[in-house]
Amino acid sequence: MDATADSIFRTLADPTRRAIFEHLMRQGEQNVRVLTEYSGISQPAVSKHLSVLKLAGLVRDRPDGRQTHYSAEPKGLAPLIDWMGLYGAFWRERFDRLEDLLNRMDQ
Repeated sequence: MDATADSIFRTLADPTRRAIFEHLMRQGEQNVRVLTEYSGISQPAVSKHLSVLKLAGLVRDRPDGRQTHYSAEPKGLAPLIDWMGLYGAFWRERFDRLEDLLNRMDQ
């Protein structure tokens, strides 16, 4: 697994960050005040979680005057999708071989 995938796994391992990311995926762009109300934690804690998500490439920010709006960056999940794709191919091959074996045993 590459460093990028490791970083994304570490980032999303935290339940609060995962909840913020999922909220942004479902609800779209939100400012820190709204995310603070949603998460039930302090504004500094939300800001810290957002900076970790941004560093991992999972959110982007858009300054607007004194507020900053955050939105999910689904493309940031690409390294995880690639990683899971390797295992999908691995298991498909294994199941195909098992199916072949079972078919031969039935004959």
